[in-house]
Amino acid sequence: MTALKKYQRLEALGLWRASPEAQRLNVAVSIGDATLTLTDLGDTPLAHWSLPAVQRLNPGGAPALYAPSADPDEPETLEIEEPEMIDAIETVRRAIDRSRPRTGRLRLFISVAVLAAAGALAVFWLPGALIRHTVSVLPEATRAAIGARMLDRIVRITGSPCADKKGQAALDRLAARVLGEDSAGRVLVVASGIVGARHLPGRIVLLDRAQVEDYERPDVAAGYILAERQRAAETDPMLTLLEHAGPFATARLLTTGMLPDGVLDGYGEVVFTRTPAPVATAPLLARFAAAGVPSTPYAFALDQSGETTLGLIEADPLPAGATAPLLADADWTAVQAICAE
Repeated sequence: MTALKKYQRLEALGLWRASPEAQRLNVAVSIGDATLTLTDLGDTPLAHWSLPAVQRLNPGGAPALYAPSADPDEPETLEIEEPEMIDAIETVRRAIDRSRPRTGRLRLFISVAVLAAAGALAVFWLPGALIRHTVSVLPEATRAAIGARMLDRIVRITGSPCADKKGQAALDRLAARVLGEDSAGRVLVVASGIVGARHLPGRIVLLDRAQVEDYERPDVAAGYILAERQRAAETDPMLTLLEHAGPFATARLLTTGMLPDGVLDGYGEVVFTRTPAPVATAPLLARFAAAGVPSTPYAFALDQSGETTLGLIEADPLPAGATAPLLADADWTAVQAICAE
Protein backbone atom coordinates (compact mmCIF):
# COMPACT_ATOMS: atom_id res chain seq x y z
CA MET A 1 0.00 0.00 0.00
CA THR A 2 1.46 3.35 -1.08
CA ALA A 3 0.11 5.12 2.00
CA LEU A 4 1.91 2.65 4.24
CA LYS A 5 5.23 2.73 2.37
CA LYS A 6 5.35 6.52 2.65
CA TYR A 7 5.35 6.37 6.46
CA GLN A 8 7.51 3.32 7.10
CA ARG A 9 10.26 3.97 9.69
CA LEU A 10 8.34 6.98 11.06
CA GLU A 11 8.63 7.14 14.86
CA ALA A 12 7.03 9.27 17.59
CA LEU A 13 6.47 9.25 21.34
CA GLY A 14 3.16 8.24 22.88
CA LEU A 15 1.48 7.25 26.15
CA TRP A 16 0.41 3.59 26.29
CA ARG A 17 -1.94 2.08 28.84
CA ALA A 18 -2.13 -1.74 28.92
CA SER A 19 -5.43 -1.71 30.83
CA PRO A 20 -7.73 0.84 32.48
CA GLU A 21 -6.11 0.06 35.86
CA ALA A 22 -2.52 0.26 34.59
CA GLN A 23 -0.31 3.32 34.68
CA ARG A 24 0.39 5.10 31.42
CA LEU A 25 3.87 4.44 30.05
CA ASN A 26 6.00 6.53 27.73
CA VAL A 27 6.56 4.49 24.59
CA ALA A 28 8.13 4.85 21.16
CA VAL A 29 5.62 4.31 18.35
CA SER A 30 6.74 3.22 14.89
CA ILE A 31 4.96 2.16 11.70
CA GLY A 32 6.16 -1.09 10.16
CA ASP A 33 4.84 -3.69 7.74
CA ALA A 34 1.10 -3.29 8.42
CA THR A 35 1.77 -2.96 12.16
CA LEU A 36 2.07 -0.25 14.76
CA THR A 37 4.93 -1.25 17.08
CA LEU A 38 5.15 0.05 20.65
CA THR A 39 8.44 -0.24 22.53
CA ASP A 40 9.58 1.11 25.86
CA LEU A 41 12.38 3.67 25.98
CA GLY A 42 14.85 0.81 26.37
CA ASP A 43 13.74 -0.54 22.97
CA THR A 44 11.94 -3.56 24.47
CA PRO A 45 8.80 -4.45 22.44
CA LEU A 46 5.59 -3.97 24.42
CA ALA A 47 2.86 -4.42 21.82
CA HIS A 48 2.25 -4.92 18.11
CA TRP A 49 -1.00 -3.48 16.75
CA SER A 50 -2.43 -4.44 13.37
CA LEU A 51 -2.89 -1.18 11.42
CA PRO A 52 -6.09 -2.34 9.67
CA ALA A 53 -7.66 -2.96 13.10
CA VAL A 54 -6.56 0.30 14.81
CA GLN A 55 -9.50 2.50 15.89
CA ARG A 56 -9.57 6.24 16.71
CA LEU A 57 -11.52 6.70 19.95
CA ASN A 58 -11.77 10.50 19.82
CA PRO A 59 -12.04 11.62 16.16
CA GLY A 60 -10.81 15.20 15.93
CA GLY A 61 -9.79 15.28 19.59
CA ALA A 62 -6.32 16.09 20.91
CA PRO A 63 -4.23 14.29 21.81
CA ALA A 64 -5.35 11.50 19.49
CA LEU A 65 -6.54 8.41 21.37
CA TYR A 66 -6.32 4.99 19.71
CA ALA A 67 -7.22 1.39 20.50
CA PRO A 68 -5.88 -1.77 18.80
CA SER A 69 -9.40 -2.95 17.81
CA ALA A 70 -13.07 -1.98 17.70
CA ASP A 71 -13.87 -4.29 20.64
CA PRO A 72 -15.73 -2.16 23.24
CA ASP A 73 -13.96 -4.12 25.99
CA GLU A 74 -10.51 -3.51 24.48
CA PRO A 75 -8.27 -2.64 27.48
CA GLU A 76 -5.33 -1.03 25.64
CA THR A 77 -5.15 2.63 24.63
CA LEU A 78 -2.48 4.84 23.07
CA GLU A 79 -2.26 8.65 23.17
CA ILE A 80 -0.25 10.45 20.49
CA GLU A 81 0.37 14.18 20.20
CA GLU A 82 2.85 14.18 17.30
CA PRO A 83 0.88 15.60 14.31
CA GLU A 84 2.97 13.75 11.71
CA MET A 85 2.36 10.37 13.34
CA ILE A 86 -1.36 11.11 13.76
CA ASP A 87 -1.55 12.12 10.10
CA ALA A 88 0.27 8.93 9.11
CA ILE A 89 -2.09 6.68 11.07
CA GLU A 90 -5.18 8.52 9.82
CA THR A 91 -3.93 8.42 6.22
CA VAL A 92 -3.40 4.67 6.41
CA ARG A 93 -6.81 4.16 8.07
CA ARG A 94 -8.53 6.21 5.35
CA ALA A 95 -6.71 4.25 2.65
CA ILE A 96 -7.81 0.98 4.22
CA ASP A 97 -11.37 2.25 4.57
CA ARG A 98 -11.50 3.31 0.91
CA SER A 99 -10.28 -0.13 -0.14
CA ARG A 100 -13.19 -1.85 1.60
CA PRO A 101 -16.17 -2.83 -0.58
CA ARG A 102 -19.21 -0.53 -0.33
CA THR A 103 -21.96 -2.43 -2.10
CA GLY A 104 -24.15 -4.97 -0.36
CA ARG A 105 -24.00 -7.35 -3.31
CA LEU A 106 -20.20 -7.42 -3.24
CA ARG A 107 -20.25 -7.97 0.50
CA LEU A 108 -22.66 -10.85 0.05
CA PHE A 109 -20.49 -12.34 -2.67
CA ILE A 110 -17.40 -12.07 -0.50
CA SER A 111 -19.23 -13.55 2.50
CA VAL A 112 -20.43 -16.51 0.44
CA ALA A 113 -16.92 -16.97 -0.98
CA VAL A 114 -15.40 -16.88 2.50
CA LEU A 115 -17.94 -19.39 3.81
CA ALA A 116 -17.33 -21.66 0.82
CA ALA A 117 -13.59 -21.42 1.30
CA ALA A 118 -13.97 -22.14 5.02
CA GLY A 119 -16.13 -25.16 4.22
CA ALA A 120 -13.62 -26.45 1.70
CA LEU A 121 -10.83 -25.85 4.20
CA ALA A 122 -12.65 -27.82 6.90
CA VAL A 123 -13.45 -30.71 4.56
CA PHE A 124 -10.42 -31.00 2.30
CA TRP A 125 -7.44 -29.43 4.05
CA LEU A 126 -6.19 -31.47 6.95
CA PRO A 127 -5.54 -29.58 10.20
CA GLY A 128 -1.88 -30.57 10.06
CA ALA A 129 -1.48 -28.98 6.64
CA LEU A 130 -3.11 -25.78 7.87
CA ILE A 131 -0.80 -25.65 10.86
CA ARG A 132 2.33 -26.29 8.80
CA HIS A 133 1.30 -23.66 6.26
CA THR A 134 0.65 -21.09 8.98
CA VAL A 135 4.04 -21.74 10.58
CA SER A 136 5.76 -21.33 7.21
CA VAL A 137 4.24 -17.91 6.47
CA LEU A 138 4.35 -16.28 9.92
CA PRO A 139 6.61 -13.19 9.86
CA GLU A 140 9.27 -12.79 12.52
CA ALA A 141 7.42 -9.79 13.99
CA THR A 142 4.35 -11.94 14.67
CA ARG A 143 6.48 -14.66 16.26
CA ALA A 144 8.15 -12.05 18.47
CA ALA A 145 4.78 -10.58 19.46
CA ILE A 146 3.40 -14.02 20.37
CA GLY A 147 6.54 -14.84 22.36
CA ALA A 148 6.29 -11.53 24.22
CA ARG A 149 2.61 -12.14 25.04
CA MET A 150 3.40 -15.64 26.25
CA LEU A 151 6.21 -14.28 28.41
CA ASP A 152 3.70 -11.91 30.01
CA ARG A 153 1.24 -14.77 30.60
CA ILE A 154 3.64 -17.24 32.23
CA VAL A 155 4.68 -15.00 35.10
CA ARG A 156 2.19 -16.93 37.27
CA ILE A 157 4.43 -19.98 36.73
CA THR A 158 7.91 -18.47 36.64
CA GLY A 159 7.45 -15.07 38.23
CA SER A 160 8.68 -12.00 36.39
CA PRO A 161 12.11 -12.35 34.74
CA CYS A 162 14.94 -11.18 36.99
CA ALA A 163 15.34 -7.51 36.17
CA ASP A 164 18.66 -6.21 37.48
CA LYS A 165 19.71 -3.85 34.68
CA LYS A 166 23.45 -4.35 35.05
CA GLY A 167 23.02 -8.11 35.12
CA GLN A 168 20.69 -8.12 32.10
CA ALA A 169 23.09 -5.95 30.11
CA ALA A 170 25.91 -8.41 30.83
CA LEU A 171 23.64 -11.35 29.94
CA ASP A 172 22.82 -9.63 26.64
CA ARG A 173 26.55 -9.46 25.93
CA LEU A 174 26.89 -13.17 26.66
CA ALA A 175 23.98 -13.96 24.31
CA ALA A 176 25.52 -11.83 21.57
CA ARG A 177 28.88 -13.54 22.09
CA VAL A 178 27.36 -17.03 21.89
CA LEU A 179 24.65 -16.52 19.25
CA GLY A 180 25.91 -13.52 17.30
CA GLU A 181 24.73 -9.90 17.41
CA ASP A 182 21.99 -10.41 14.80
CA SER A 183 20.70 -13.73 16.15
CA ALA A 184 20.78 -13.28 19.91
CA GLY A 185 17.06 -12.71 20.39
CA ARG A 186 16.19 -12.36 24.08
CA VAL A 187 17.82 -14.35 26.89
CA LEU A 188 16.28 -13.92 30.33
CA VAL A 189 16.70 -15.47 33.78
CA VAL A 190 13.68 -16.57 35.82
CA ALA A 191 13.70 -17.25 39.53
CA SER A 192 11.39 -20.27 39.55
CA GLY A 193 9.18 -22.55 37.49
CA ILE A 194 11.80 -24.26 35.32
CA VAL A 195 14.83 -26.49 35.66
CA GLY A 196 17.59 -25.87 33.15
CA ALA A 197 16.20 -23.75 30.34
CA ARG A 198 13.20 -23.37 28.04
CA HIS A 199 12.50 -21.44 24.84
CA LEU A 200 9.49 -19.53 23.51
CA PRO A 201 8.55 -18.38 20.02
CA GLY A 202 10.34 -15.25 18.84
CA ARG A 203 13.86 -16.45 19.80
CA ILE A 204 13.27 -16.10 23.55
CA VAL A 205 15.37 -18.29 25.88
CA LEU A 206 14.63 -18.56 29.59
CA LEU A 207 17.35 -19.73 31.99
CA ASP A 208 16.84 -21.17 35.45
CA ARG A 209 18.64 -18.89 37.93
CA ALA A 210 20.73 -21.89 39.03
CA GLN A 211 22.49 -21.88 35.67
CA VAL A 212 24.00 -18.48 36.45
CA GLU A 213 24.28 -18.60 40.24
CA ASP A 214 25.82 -22.06 40.74
CA TYR A 215 28.77 -21.90 38.33
CA GLU A 216 31.98 -19.88 38.44
CA ARG A 217 32.12 -19.47 34.66
CA PRO A 218 29.47 -18.69 32.02
CA ASP A 219 30.18 -21.87 30.02
CA VAL A 220 27.20 -23.77 31.45
CA ALA A 221 24.74 -20.94 30.81
CA ALA A 222 26.15 -20.59 27.29
CA GLY A 223 25.63 -24.32 26.78
CA TYR A 224 21.99 -24.11 27.81
CA ILE A 225 21.45 -21.16 25.47
CA LEU A 226 22.96 -23.08 22.54
CA ALA A 227 20.97 -26.21 23.37
CA GLU A 228 17.68 -24.30 23.45
CA ARG A 229 18.46 -22.64 20.14
CA GLN A 230 19.23 -26.08 18.64
CA ARG A 231 16.04 -27.52 20.14
CA ALA A 232 14.05 -24.69 18.52
CA ALA A 233 15.79 -25.37 15.20
CA GLU A 234 14.86 -29.05 15.36
CA THR A 235 11.23 -28.40 16.29
CA ASP A 236 9.84 -24.93 15.57
CA PRO A 237 8.19 -23.69 18.80
CA MET A 238 5.40 -22.15 16.72
CA LEU A 239 4.64 -25.61 15.33
CA THR A 240 4.23 -27.15 18.78
CA LEU A 241 2.21 -24.12 19.93
CA LEU A 242 -0.23 -24.40 17.01
CA GLU A 243 -0.49 -28.17 17.35
CA HIS A 244 -1.58 -27.50 20.92
CA ALA A 245 -3.90 -24.67 19.83
CA GLY A 246 -5.71 -26.69 17.15
CA PRO A 247 -6.98 -25.77 13.66
CA PHE A 248 -9.57 -23.17 14.69
CA ALA A 249 -7.12 -21.07 16.71
CA THR A 250 -4.58 -21.55 13.91
CA ALA A 251 -7.05 -20.24 11.34
CA ARG A 252 -7.67 -17.23 13.58
CA LEU A 253 -3.94 -16.57 13.79
CA LEU A 254 -3.63 -16.86 10.02
CA THR A 255 -6.41 -14.34 9.41
CA THR A 256 -6.01 -11.90 12.32
CA GLY A 257 -2.45 -12.39 13.57
CA MET A 258 -3.73 -13.13 17.10
CA LEU A 259 -4.08 -16.15 19.38
CA PRO A 260 -6.50 -16.28 22.36
CA ASP A 261 -4.99 -15.80 25.80
CA GLY A 262 -6.39 -19.17 26.86
CA VAL A 263 -4.32 -20.91 24.19
CA LEU A 264 -1.14 -19.21 25.38
CA ASP A 265 -1.92 -20.04 29.01
CA GLY A 266 -2.52 -23.70 28.22
CA TYR A 267 0.58 -24.03 26.10
CA GLY A 268 2.70 -22.24 28.71
CA GLU A 269 1.70 -24.88 31.26
CA VAL A 270 2.67 -27.62 28.80
CA VAL A 271 6.08 -26.05 28.12
CA PHE A 272 6.99 -25.77 31.78
CA THR A 273 5.65 -29.09 33.03
CA ARG A 274 6.98 -31.54 30.45
CA THR A 275 10.57 -32.68 30.03
CA PRO A 276 12.18 -31.10 26.94
CA ALA A 277 12.95 -33.40 24.04
CA PRO A 278 16.63 -34.44 23.88
CA VAL A 279 18.81 -32.59 21.41
CA ALA A 280 20.74 -34.46 18.72
CA THR A 281 24.42 -34.56 19.70
CA ALA A 282 26.08 -33.94 16.32
CA PRO A 283 24.31 -30.67 15.40
CA LEU A 284 24.61 -29.46 18.99
CA LEU A 285 28.37 -30.04 18.93
CA ALA A 286 28.49 -28.11 15.65
CA ARG A 287 26.82 -25.18 17.39
CA PHE A 288 29.32 -25.32 20.25
CA ALA A 289 32.19 -25.35 17.77
CA ALA A 290 30.78 -22.45 15.74
CA ALA A 291 30.18 -20.40 18.88
CA GLY A 292 33.60 -21.18 20.38
CA VAL A 293 32.04 -22.69 23.51
CA PRO A 294 33.29 -25.88 25.22
CA SER A 295 30.60 -28.55 25.57
CA THR A 296 32.03 -30.42 28.57
CA PRO A 297 30.78 -28.00 31.28
CA TYR A 298 27.26 -28.20 29.86
CA ALA A 299 27.49 -31.99 29.66
CA PHE A 300 28.41 -32.33 33.34
CA ALA A 301 25.69 -29.83 34.30
CA LEU A 302 23.17 -32.17 32.67
CA ASP A 303 24.64 -35.31 34.23
CA GLN A 304 27.28 -35.06 36.95
CA SER A 305 28.45 -38.59 36.20
CA GLY A 306 28.84 -37.83 32.50
CA GLU A 307 27.43 -41.24 31.58
CA THR A 308 24.45 -39.98 29.57
CA THR A 309 26.34 -37.07 28.02
CA LEU A 310 29.55 -38.87 27.11
CA GLY A 311 29.25 -37.83 23.46
CA LEU A 312 29.41 -34.15 24.41
CA ILE A 313 32.45 -34.78 26.62
CA GLU A 314 34.54 -36.98 24.34
CA ALA A 315 33.86 -34.89 21.22
CA ASP A 316 34.21 -31.50 22.92
CA PRO A 317 35.39 -29.21 20.09
CA LEU A 318 37.16 -26.93 22.57
CA PRO A 319 38.86 -28.83 25.39
CA ALA A 320 39.57 -27.13 28.71
CA GLY A 321 41.92 -24.18 28.36
CA ALA A 322 41.51 -23.93 24.61
CA THR A 323 39.28 -20.83 24.66
CA ALA A 324 39.35 -17.37 26.12
CA PRO A 325 36.67 -16.56 28.75
CA LEU A 326 33.25 -16.00 27.19
CA LEU A 327 32.64 -12.99 29.41
CA ALA A 328 34.72 -10.68 31.57
CA ASP A 329 34.75 -11.63 35.25
CA ALA A 330 32.95 -8.42 36.25
CA ASP A 331 30.21 -9.08 33.70
CA TRP A 332 29.72 -12.66 34.87
CA THR A 333 29.54 -11.47 38.47
CA ALA A 334 26.79 -9.06 37.39
CA VAL A 335 24.90 -11.87 35.67
CA GLN A 336 25.16 -14.02 38.80
CA ALA A 337 23.50 -11.23 40.79
CA ILE A 338 20.70 -10.65 38.27
CA CYS A 339 18.05 -12.10 40.62
CA ALA A 340 19.44 -10.52 43.78
CA GLU A 341 16.81 -7.79 44.01
